[in-house]
Formats: sequence, structure tokens, C-alpha cells
Amino acid sequence: MTPKNKDSYPPVQLFVLLRLLPRVPSTIDLLSFTTRIEMLQRCICCCCFSLEGREAARRSNKGHGGGGYPWEIYTLKQLVHATRNFHEDNKLGEGGFGTVYWGRTNKGIAVKRLKAMTAKAEMEFAVEVEVLGRVRHKNLLSLRGFYAGGEERLIVYDYMPNHSLLSHLHGRRSADLLLDWPRRMQIAIGAAEGLAYLHHEATPHIIHRDVKTSNVLLDADFCAKVADFGFAKLIPEGVSHLTTRVKGTLGYLAPEYAMWGKVAESCDVYSFGVLLLEIVSARKPIEKLPGGVKRDIVQWAAPLVEKGAWERIADPRLGERFEPAELRNAVAVALRCADLNPDNRPTMKEAVELLKGRGARILQDLV
Repeated sequence: MTPKNKDSYPPVQLFVLLRLLPRVPSTIDLLSFTTRIEMLQRCICCCCFSLEGREAARRSNKGHGGGGYPWEIYTLKQLVHATRNFHEDNKLGEGGFGTVYWGRTNKGIAVKRLKAMTAKAEMEFAVEVEVLGRVRHKNLLSLRGFYAGGEERLIVYDYMPNHSLLSHLHGRRSADLLLDWPRRMQIAIGAAEGLAYLHHEATPHIIHRDVKTSNVLLDADFCAKVADFGFAKLIPEGVSHLTTRVKGTLGYLAPEYAMWGKVAESCDVYSFGVLLLEIVSARKPIEKLPGGVKRDIVQWAAPLVEKGAWERIADPRLGERFEPAELRNAVAVALRCADLNPDNRPTMKEAVELLKGRGARILQDLV
């Protein structure tokens, strides 16, 4: 039956917009990407397809759903029902971009609800959709679908039953000590492999710009899933870095990015170094010392390495339940990644190899 007015049409599904908009070739430049995002935003603002457009969208989804793009079409009614009208008891977490709710389905979903309809939030929403539409990797959070209509902007993901790495290191789950040493190394390598995919295999390459423990989610098997691509930057082929407004979280920002806005893949490497030290030590990236002085985790760990006191860096809750050689290797990799000089940092591909113990020569200079 044909709807009586356009307001009763099904909402725009952003994955369909991404299929219908012209694909960006591997050699995109900044202008073409910006134009693509602007096109996407204009389509979002329209909120409804024509009847013919909706039929084309359904055909597009049907054609792609069985392949490498398993998107699902959600209505607002479905997501309201799944989250019990975004009930407080269903809330999984909250950030600057939006609030995430658990949704009841066969497998469970996580629904991110945009906080406010501002131009900034709309752009971050469009960027996250653009990035998630490009990537598919076992260590990146999988996309399930979208809803965009009226004042609502919703992104649907796979539900991660073990929540975030942050919750296990510093939050309410930390007391349970579910992260033994093997799991910590599994998570570190998984997060590194996810970032390596973004930097070296995605086309164009992608800089995450907000690598931190709250953006590493854990599935039922504690497999790491890098999440939250609202600040991500796509890097055109042949471009080594960009200068942009600083985004991210204090304590994880590479100094050259924090001071001058110079962003490159090496900025994610620095953030990963901080995250790796957090995984090993369960210390926060920045701590307050007496007198109000702040010290970051790298400044804390480096002197201990110089003294050869590697074991003092390990999370005290682990006791002696860790592999000393793996600990030294992980700390050495972390400090190399968090080197103040970006030229001295490994690539994420190299960091993966180092964590797996395949890059001893690179570490000899440090240890």
C-alpha cells in the first residue's frame, strides 16, 4: 500500500545511500572525499526516498546483503522495541558522540543514538558510516545497519558481551580480574591487527584518531574489536600526513598532533603504545601526583625500564602470573610505539610482528 504522505515513508537507510552514491576510487583526493561526505549529509537531511527510490534501495540491499555487506534494514519501531524505548536500564555506555544501548534480538545488538542534531555530530555520523561501509576485519567492530529519519540518527552494531577493555582495566569489571596474561596479549595483538588493517589494507588508508581502552570492545571470546570511527580520517594515496583540528583523548595524543594538529598513521601508533602500557599495567594514561603535577604512563614506565625493573610495570593484581619475556617484549614495543619522535615509531604492521616475537632486531636498540 502506498503511504499517504512522505512522513510515513520508511526512513533513509544510510547503507543504501552509500551504495547509491558514486564510489570513491582508491586514488581519491581530499576534495572528492569531502564532496562525498557532503552528498551523504544532504541525502540524510532529505530523510525520505521517492517510492521509486525506495524500491531501488530495497533491490540494492537485497543484492548486497548476501555478499560482503550483510546490512540489515531497521525501522525506528524495531529499534525502539529492541531497546525498550531507549530505557536507562539498557544503557551500555555514553560518550561525546552519543549513547549506546543494548537491544534485544536473536543475537543481541548495540544501538548508538546520536545525542544532538548539530552539524558537527552529523558530520561525525556520516564519517563513521563512510568508514564502517569500507572496512571488514575480525578485529574491527562489525556494522549491522542504520536508521536515519526525522531527528533520529542510529547506528546498529554487533553486541559485545564483554563490553570494553576500559571496564576490565579500570571499571566495575576490573575487580573480577577476567583479563589474565594470555587474554591481555590476545587483546593487544588483536587491537594491533585491527589498526594495521586500517593503515595498510583499507583503501584509502584510515587513521582512527581516537585509539583508547573505551574504544576497544571485547566479544564473548575476549577478541578485541576496535570501535568508534567518528573521528577517523581517510588518507589519500601518496599523502603522508594531514593538518587538521585536534580530536581525541588526552593521554593518548601523539605530541606532534596535540601541538600542531599534524596527523598521520604514526599518531595511531603512539596511541596504541599508550594503550599497550595500560593493558600490561592497568594504570591510567595520566595520573595526578602530589602538588597537582600530572604524569603520563610513558613517563612512569620509561625510568623503570632504565633500571631493569620490568616486573614492576606489570599489573600488581596479576601477581607473578605472567610470562617475564612476554612482559619485557610488550613494554619494549609500547615504548617504541610511544616514542616522542614519530620517525622512530614502528608501523602498526611492524608492531604486530614485534608483539608476536618476530622482530627482535628492531627491539635490540631499545632494550
